Amino acid sequence: MEFDDMNEKDAENDNMDNPAIESAVTQILNAVGEDPEREGLQFTPRRVARMYHELLGGYTMDPDAIINGALFNVQYDEMVLVRDIEFYSMCEHHMLPFMGRVHVAYIPDGKVLGLSKIPRIVDMYARRLQVQERMTRQIADFLRDLLKPQGVAVVVEAGHLCSMMRGVKKHDARMTTSAMHGAFRANLATRQEFLANISRGASPLQI
Repeated sequence: MEFDDMNEKDAENDNMDNPAIESAVTQILNAVGEDPEREGLQFTPRRVARMYHELLGGYTMDPDAIINGALFNVQYDEMVLVRDIEFYSMCEHHMLPFMGRVHVAYIPDGKVLGLSKIPRIVDMYARRLQVQERMTRQIADFLRDLLKPQGVAVVVEAGHLCSMMRGVKKHDARMTTSAMHGAFRANLATRQEFLANISRGASPLQI
């Protein structure tokens, strides 16, 4: 029987207890009136356990390995903006997904970060049991402490399945959170420039 693409070595290198997860999933299947031994569910506990290594892998991501020396001394003091970073996370209240886009900006003070590292930082905090407000702040605080920039701004826009599938069942509701440090908090014009840049609709780049 083949399972999802995942390196067995990767699964061994984090702190998740696969047998415990599989046992818990089996108990849930029994508790909701299912038969864990029927054909479609026989391997579900194992699949779920393997899935959690990916969906919740942010706990064991190493920040130093993520950055990997990609800090560069550059004399540039205008806004650097990476917008529309796709993310997927898990709400800690109901363990249902929430997903959306993250927009990140900073104003360097002598150091810039390699472009691919910002989405990786987003993933490090998104791939955990989360609440959107905390995740937004964690991304902003990490970049502030890493780069010591003149300012950092993070805006997260997301749809939450816990309010779409259950509860109020509002399918089109979107939650927006923000975190601002330095110039983005102190300077209205800087903050407005950032918000104006991310307010424009995105379309696929034609390359």
